[in-house]
Amino acid sequence: MPLISHPNLIAGMEHAEDAGVYRLTDDLAIVQTVDFFTPIVDDPYTFGQVAAVNALSDVYAMGGQPLTAMNIVCFPVKKMDIAILQQILLGGLSKMREAGVLLVGGHSVEDDELKYGLSVTGVVHPQKILKNRGARAGDRLILTKPIGTGIASTAVKAGMAGEELLTKSIRCMTTLNKTAAELATVTPGVHACTDITGFGFLGHACEMVQDSDVGMKINSAAVPFFPEIRDLVEDGIVPAGLHRNRNFRMPMIDRAAGVPEWLVDILFDPQTAGGLLIALTADQAEGLAAKLHAQGLSDAAIVGEIVAEPAGRIQLL
Repeated sequence: MPLISHPNLIAGMEHAEDAGVYRLTDDLAIVQTVDFFTPIVDDPYTFGQVAAVNALSDVYAMGGQPLTAMNIVCFPVKKMDIAILQQILLGGLSKMREAGVLLVGGHSVEDDELKYGLSVTGVVHPQKILKNRGARAGDRLILTKPIGTGIASTAVKAGMAGEELLTKSIRCMTTLNKTAAELATVTPGVHACTDITGFGFLGHACEMVQDSDVGMKINSAAVPFFPEIRDLVEDGIVPAGLHRNRNFRMPMIDRAAGVPEWLVDILFDPQTAGGLLIALTADQAEGLAAKLHAQGLSDAAIVGEIVAEPAGRIQLL
């Protein structure tokens, strides 16, 4: 598809950025994104929360501040009680309020399959945008949330998710990336950022180095994940998207012999409302990790580094 360029278009569709960014003035740009999907949890209020957190995350990943949102609703009005939709919208609104975002409207259509999400508009200074590319050799990588929500959701559908895993997964998916983004934007030496969503941890990591002059080393043992999902993976309880992610991106990855198969699968698990992956100078990494922990993001961890060679590849150690 041919893309239209413009001097004020700072981030568009060229490099799989998390949101679009358009410069309005020398010190103000708008950030725009949209995201919606089918339910991944049974409770409608929780589903609304998760969908809102997921949509807002793209603005945070760009270093922006979300300001307004519009609801996107597809609802089978002849098959479901309208009270279900009311709970979904209330759940979404609760997270918008937590984020300081104003709901300004929306659009709904009748559909056989329930879907909900948001179109979000935010702002950012044009010179303070965080893109998914721009990491530099020597940078460290911080992941702010654990991996495993896709596998957990699949286990829920199969009736194989324990209560503890379900609680952890919902807590993760309903936690805004607001605090992590605010800390990242005031930390010197942050060079790149993305949020971990449908392409999985390794899929989004690949986007950060693809066709660039740097590569990446990932310490697989340092990547946080829900420990309960290992048994599920080994039993084959994984989402179909995990296999698509792995098949697509594995050619970019050099896997060390000691990295087990089940862990590779986890690192490709498609996430919903996942954490931020932040590249920043080595001297700032420990300090940012400590600040994240102090703000309640106890799973945040330094998971790797940016290297000069081999460029455009990930070494999974």
